[in-house]
Amino acid sequence: MYVALSMDDARQCSVLELDRPNDCVEKDRVSLFDGQSYEERCDREWWVLYTKSRQEKALSQYLKSRGTPHYLPLHKKYSLLRGRRVSSQVPLFSGYVFLFGDRDERIVALESNRIARSIHVPETWQDPFWRDLSQIQCLIDSGLPMTPESRIQAGQRVRVRSGRLAGLEGIVTKRRNGTRLLVAVDYLQQGASIEIDDFVLEVV
Repeated sequence: MYVALSMDDARQCSVLELDRPNDCVEKDRVSLFDGQSYEERCDREWWVLYTKSRQEKALSQYLKSRGTPHYLPLHKKYSLLRGRRVSSQVPLFSGYVFLFGDRDERIVALESNRIARSIHVPETWQDPFWRDLSQIQCLIDSGLPMTPESRIQAGQRVRVRSGRLAGLEGIVTKRRNGTRLLVAVDYLQQGASIEIDDFVLEVV
């Protein structure tokens, strides 16, 4: 059996919805921070950091060295090397590190020069975000084989929800080497596409 967990509001989780507190989910939140110095202050909030290519672990090390709380979920991936099966710890969500900090700590993160952009998690999403990350950590702690899942698939109609192109609608046309958004003139059966990040898109 496969269970997919989305990073959406827990009430709208695509496959698994927890209707009551779960011992795993409700465990000490410090477990998300892997031994880092941690203090839950009112001025600390979640930020989603979108890293430059293959910079997740380097950014995590940078933040650890500066005592900045963050969460980088890792999972075990197997591959063949010279005929031998080897395992490595790789980011579960490619390109993402989750910062739990204030605005000054966000600036410290940006100074790493390893971040393409950062997005503040809105206040109304802070608690659901805690819950979602806790559920992800529960899956990791279970030791069961995991497969990263993306909510947005090729062929889906989406809308850009932020940035200069906010409100624009189109079709996701390519997934393998990145997401491309096709904006078409249906009558002509032609259009143009751009490369775009998943986190600025929503399904319509």
